[in-house]
Amino acid sequence: MDARDPELKKEFAATIQARKDLGEEYESALIDSFLEKMDRRIDSQVERQVRRELAESQTAFARAGRQVGPEARGRGGSRFGARYGFGAFSLIMAIPLSAIAADKADLAGLLVAWIGIVAVNAAHSLGWLFHERSAAPRRGNDPDAWED
Repeated sequence: MDARDPELKKEFAATIQARKDLGEEYESALIDSFLEKMDRRIDSQVERQVRRELAESQTAFARAGRQVGPEARGRGGSRFGARYGFGAFSLIMAIPLSAIAADKADLAGLLVAWIGIVAVNAAHSLGWLFHERSAAPRRGNDPDAWED
């Protein structure tokens, strides 16, 4: 929205003319009406800007997901789904495992089941940690291979 917007100037001029014609008793209603129109215009501008930025970020994310190689791994690529999908899956499977373990062996069975669930998730997380470290470039004499 430009400060020299002709439509906005017309609205403002019409509001001032209406105030002159109607008198001071309608001043607050005229100002409220003009400010309401301004709010709607600002809201539409903000909404348009947010939609544009969201579309740009979704496009960038989609492009990053299609790339193969270290540059895609460095930005997250498809790692997110595999990494957190496993955690979500293990928590979903924890429900029936907990019920079976508690039914068969009471509190001791429940504790053993949850220790197993935590251990599997910890091993999976450590696997990702070691995988990321081995995929990172090594520091050496070549400045192009340095990590940021």
